[in-house]
Amino acid sequence: MTQDPPWRASGDAVLLSLRLTPKSSRDALEGVEALSDGRSVLKARVRAVPEDGKANLALLRLLADQLDLPIRALSLTSGATGRTKVIRIEGAQAQTLARLAALTMGGSKA
Repeated sequence: MTQDPPWRASGDAVLLSLRLTPKSSRDALEGVEALSDGRSVLKARVRAVPEDGKANLALLRLLADQLDLPIRALSLTSGATGRTKVIRIEGAQAQTLARLAALTMGGSKA
């Protein structure tokens, strides 16, 4: 059975579902996993602590770097205080979808 990717096109943007682990030993994207409810998420780790939005900002910086996009193109749309989050990625939709596919197939460039 093929698992759906953790992203989907939405207008001219891409919505990315992920699960964040803060206070990690490194900043990295670690592939796709299925949650207990069957949803797919991209696993991410950041060194930042989950206080005052520090981990969320570190996540946005990591994604911007990995996708070669300016950080202003990314925004947190849900999950600000939880581990499961949805990130909205504006513009360059085809490029973003291709990079997400490449990152989940071949690992991250952390």
